Amino acid sequence: MSRVVVVGGGFGGMAAAVRLAKLGHEVRLLERSTALGGALAAREQDGFTWDAGPSSTLVPAVLRDLFRKSGRPLERELDLEPLDLVREHRFEDRTVLRLPATRAPQVAAFDALSPGLGRQWADWTASFTDDWEVLRRGYLEVPWQREALPREVAARLDSRETLHKRLRRTFRDERLRLVAGHPFTADGHDLRNVPAWAGLVSYLEQRFGAWTVPGGLHQVTTALTARLATRRVEVDLGCEVRDVVVRGGRAVAVRTDQGEVDADVVVLAVDPRRMPALARLVERTMPAIPPTVCHVGLRTAADLPDLPHEVVLHGDPVIVVRPGGTAPDGGAAWTIHGRGRLAEDVLVALARAGVDVRPHVVTRIDLTPRELVQEWGGSPLGVLWQGRSTVRRRLGPDTPVTGLVTAGAHATPGAGLPFVGLSAALVAQVVGPADGVRVRR
Repeated sequence: MSRVVVVGGGFGGMAAAVRLAKLGHEVRLLERSTALGGALAAREQDGFTWDAGPSSTLVPAVLRDLFRKSGRPLERELDLEPLDLVREHRFEDRTVLRLPATRAPQVAAFDALSPGLGRQWADWTASFTDDWEVLRRGYLEVPWQREALPREVAARLDSRETLHKRLRRTFRDERLRLVAGHPFTADGHDLRNVPAWAGLVSYLEQRFGAWTVPGGLHQVTTALTARLATRRVEVDLGCEVRDVVVRGGRAVAVRTDQGEVDADVVVLAVDPRRMPALARLVERTMPAIPPTVCHVGLRTAADLPDLPHEVVLHGDPVIVVRPGGTAPDGGAAWTIHGRGRLAEDVLVALARAGVDVRPHVVTRIDLTPRELVQEWGGSPLGVLWQGRSTVRRRLGPDTPVTGLVTAGAHATPGAGLPFVGLSAALVAQVVGPADGVRVRR
């Protein structure tokens, strides 16, 4: 039985821990804060509850695989709710796009903006079909060899074409560019630095739709906490890991304030910049910076506009509104994200965009990007896209250090719940089952 130490109790660390425990390893998870979940945790104040992190939807296949490979099926632990809309986009020219989750309604929705846009959007999403199949088989779902990639995988990962260039060439209508680019601009990326193949997010949203968990995505943390107990993972909260101990080119322990914790395998599920022994491996990368966040508890839902689970108000600043938290006494809990030239209170900017909730505010929590990064010990948005080389600069699942693997937003294949979940699956494949353990598939 191998001793595995997982550093970080966010979604990536928890997912890796339960997978490896099911494979027969002795797993110990170390988390710096006093609670698990990281950016997938809940935030509470005055009876209101919000999802702390940036994600509002998920791809259920990744969660289903995680729970099936670590014990009881997902459906026995959580309720998943399919959403009719991916999100609603409101543009500066006052037009509105309510983006459905499936193809035919999407075509109709775009045609309602302007005849012919539906066919352009359908062609755009369909253009990524081959990219998804190639990258799924050679990069996203199997551990990849940086220096020995299959030709068709390398052709995509090493392409110089940017998403900005492809969008400019494909769409004349600026609104289509905004919709296709939103998943990246919302996470703080410049489309001129994002590779074109990454646009397959639009294809995935159409193929898998939009799903959420009633009560908030932090319910995933609750279910995984229970799964950690079932799989007998030892969890140490309030344990700050200062560094990975490397001897003879191999990770042999982690250094904490209480001393060293020995390990046969170390799973790093936090930003590698926090570990002095590893910082040089990622010195050419930068973190993607979170948005300004405002959680508001509102007095009564009856007097509020009826919004879907996510509304994007395009302009400068860009404001994203996410209703959907839990609230007492018929109230409502909303989360507002702001990016760009936000020179005033985010609720004032929201009111200027036509949604004024200020008279209804009972409580609020305001968090700057700096405060969020300090709270989480890094950015939940992972590595900033800086061109095609970003793929190879990002660590994971294996690393140049023997016995050290990485999961989470800063690891391959990147940020967002689906990709972080895939990173944990990749780690389990690299580490494999403990000696003498037979794994049922």
